[in-house]
Order: sequence, then C-alpha cells, then structure tokens
Amino acid sequence: MTARNALAGFAALAHPVRLALFRQLCDQAPERVSAGELAQGFDIPPSTMTGHLQALERAGLIKAERRSRYMLYSLNPDGTRELVNFLVEDCCHNRPDLIGKDDDALAQAS
Repeated sequence: MTARNALAGFAALAHPVRLALFRQLCDQAPERVSAGELAQGFDIPPSTMTGHLQALERAGLIKAERRSRYMLYSLNPDGTRELVNFLVEDCCHNRPDLIGKDDDALAQAS
C-alpha cells in the first residue's frame, strides 16, 4: 500500500459517522448490509449517508454491490488488512510490539 492510499483510508475513518459505519460493517462481516439498514440510528439525510459510504468505498475499506435497485455494503477485508499492515510495516518498521498488547490480533491481520 502506498502512503497516498493509506492517507485516503485514514482520512475516510477520521469522520465520526464514517468510523461508526465502518465499525458496523466490521461487526456484521461478512454479511452485506443495505444503506437503509446502515442508516438506522443516524440522523442524516440519505444523500449524506451515500457520500459517507462512497468515501469508505473509494478508500478501499468497504465494498458496494448493486442488487436490483438497492446498494449493499460490506467490509473489504483486503483493503482493511492492507491499511493495518501499512501501520505495522511502514510506520512501525515491522515491529507490532511497538503498539501494544494486541500483537496476536495484528499478526492475524498480516
């Protein structure tokens, strides 16, 4: 992953709504979820929700699939893994021990 791609991923996750959407899709992985289901609990217009989902998709963190007239969203495990690996490999110089106790979880992400 390039630094530019990593920055896009971090920027996408820097917004509280997008981070919440990403977490929701992580919790429901590998299931695909409709935009309507994802929007429950958020008090934002549908067009704003679409913009947030598109930002996460452009960053490679989620996938979108059209089913009839609905869009279904799911976690992109490859894109998420690449972002985590970028942190460990590039920023931490391949030393997961620098960032805490969850070394096993980081090793599994590699």
